[in-house]
Order: sequence, then C-alpha cells, then structure tokens
Amino acid sequence: QVQLVESGGGLVQVGGSLTLSCAASGLRTAFSLYTMAWFRQAPGKEREFVAANRRITGATNYADSVKGRFTMTRDNAKNTVFLRMNSLKPEDTAVYYCALPPSGCSGDECFTSRTYGYWGTGTQVTVSS
Repeated sequence: QVQLVESGGGLVQVGGSLTLSCAASGLRTAFSLYTMAWFRQAPGKEREFVAANRRITGATNYADSVKGRFTMTRDNAKNTVFLRMNSLKPEDTAVYYCALPPSGCSGDECFTSRTYGYWGTGTQVTVSS
C-alpha cells in the first residue's frame, strides 16, 4: 500500500529556515506520474493547502501565504518531495502533511484536501518569536 513519510520538522526561530522531506513507497507506477502536495494544520484550524507539484508538467502552485518564502521540489529517482521553508513566521506553526491524490487532480482540485486519498502522519513545525 502507498505510504508517505514526512521528516525534517522542528523548532526554529522567526526568520529561520527548515526543509521538510516526504518519501513515498508502495506506488504502482513511476513517482513522476503523481502530483504531490503539502498541506498544514494549525491547532484549532482546518487543514490548508501549502503547495502542489503537478505530475508531467512539473508546475508548482503555492498558497498566497507562503509564496516567495517556500519552495517545493521533488527527486523522482528517490520518490521524495521537499519543502524548503525560508523566512519562517509564527503563523507557519503547524503540523505539515504531504499528500498524494490517487486519481490525480486538475485545476483547483489540487488545492483541496478532499482530493487527496493518501496522507503522511505529519511533521511538527514550530516557529518561535
């Protein structure tokens, strides 16, 4: 079965940086054929979209709140996606999840958590002021 495992979270000061990783396994086809995404959920809030890297085109979309600060990349040879987070703010504090849509996604579907059937267990990011 598909498994997603995140790593790289931790405690960082305001303005600092972290890089999250998400390794996928159990895939039926090549990793490059899957759109991958990052979401996050802060305490008491709904899970929100952070970034998505589209299959085939390789295009990446970002939430407005992280645009210009976060960069999502992927290493298809290692079945891994990364989220480089710079200029971190207290409001970036959340559990970060990587996700994969089993049936793919198109357009705005890729920004919606219900599109994604596979999720990692999450990694905590805490930004202290």
